[in-house]
Amino acid sequence: MELIINHTVRNFEILPQTLEALLAMEIPHKRKGIAVALNNRIIPQSSWPETFLNDKDSILIITATQGG
Repeated sequence: MELIINHTVRNFEILPQTLEALLAMEIPHKRKGIAVALNNRIIPQSSWPETFLNDKDSILIITATQGG
């Protein structure tokens, strides 16, 4: 099974079921300042637990950074 995360193909033995599960794996200690798009559609944080993933989905994870 594979997902395209930030334009990079990632293979998974077992695909994470939800967007929330994927984010817990990818960025386990960060919850604020994150925006996520699934197949070019922004997903609100309140929907992450019930947003299911499928093989070959494209996910863009954007995290806010400090600086200017």
